[in-house]
Amino acid sequence: MARITKRCVEKAEPASKDYFIWDEEMHGFGLRVYASGQLSFVVQYRTVGRTRRMSIGKYPATTADEARKAARQLLAAVDRGEDPSGLRQDARNAPSVKELCKRYLLEHVEKRNSARTAKEFNRIVERHIKPALGTLKVEKISRQDIARLHASMSATPRQANHTLSVLSKMFSLAELWGLRPDNTNPCRLIARYPETMRERFLSNEELARLGRTLIEGENQGTIPKERAAAIRLLALTGCRLSEILELTWAEVDLEHCLLHLSQSKTGPRLVVLGTPAKNLLKSLVQKEDTPQVLHNADTGQPISVAMMENIWRRVRNHAELSDVRLHDLRHTVGTFAGQTGANAFLVRDKLGHKTLAMTGRYVSRDVAPLRSLSDQVERRIADALEGTERGKVLPFNSV
Repeated sequence: MARITKRCVEKAEPASKDYFIWDEEMHGFGLRVYASGQLSFVVQYRTVGRTRRMSIGKYPATTADEARKAARQLLAAVDRGEDPSGLRQDARNAPSVKELCKRYLLEHVEKRNSARTAKEFNRIVERHIKPALGTLKVEKISRQDIARLHASMSATPRQANHTLSVLSKMFSLAELWGLRPDNTNPCRLIARYPETMRERFLSNEELARLGRTLIEGENQGTIPKERAAAIRLLALTGCRLSEILELTWAEVDLEHCLLHLSQSKTGPRLVVLGTPAKNLLKSLVQKEDTPQVLHNADTGQPISVAMMENIWRRVRNHAELSDVRLHDLRHTVGTFAGQTGANAFLVRDKLGHKTLAMTGRYVSRDVAPLRSLSDQVERRIADALEGTERGKVLPFNSV
């Protein structure tokens, strides 16, 4: 035994196998001399009948004085009944944010969210969360870590806020799963960025131009009839694009003018149809072995979002609606519904907003008011699409 000092360390020579030099003043503090010549400061102690040994640091990165100071603190912790080595091992085995992401997606998102929402959450996790925080331990994530990531996405405020929402849910679950102490969600108090809501809806005259473009494109064969039908259904019903493209005949009840959507952004929901939408659906041909209402006429394959976005770019440019998105057809239905004087609950039922998940059970149990609203809105839009306010028809050129 010797007092472990700089001189003692420098004099230590490797042997045929590893050995220890123990400090004569501080019981449990030592120097490990490896056969390779590497030197490492250690602390050794007993706890619950077991001998524990842990490394303090390697020489010369850690000096003898620094190691002695660290050893004194560790051994004092042992005297208080703590187990520093066990704590270090627990910290090493603690789950990372990457592992939390995996569990969140498997045990929460896949079981509770629609396929479309799950896909978006997966994208947020892979693109934003894992690259920034994936290697960090769940228990070590601080509010500053979250704020830094949120701030780095300030150029896209909506995406930044969505990412913050996903993180907030993940860390709430981390508390539930015992991975963090209660009430330590690091997303708390981080202010979300203001989001500019895009309020764009079509006027009667714009709907007329859209309707003329669809008719002309169908007549010329430049717009496939099933894609024109998809656009008309979006404009009449106010459904989301994914709801229309994924619609199956099994979900269509023409007798009662209903769509029983099993998959939507907000989960299963009921869509009440007006007469124009019902008649449009009746006109569509069912293809054997093809469950989707809308499909490629030649192949029977479903229509993809990319296909719709492609045809929509051509349609809107020809109709002089270059700033209009397909989703704005949904805004148009909502606006027209509001203009009928219908109450907010009916309008939200019409659009299937999630905010009615709780209140919907207390209002509008009878679909009759919704059917009346659907008829009013759809007739107004259908009249415009069919050219009540007619103008000059321009040839639709495929581009």
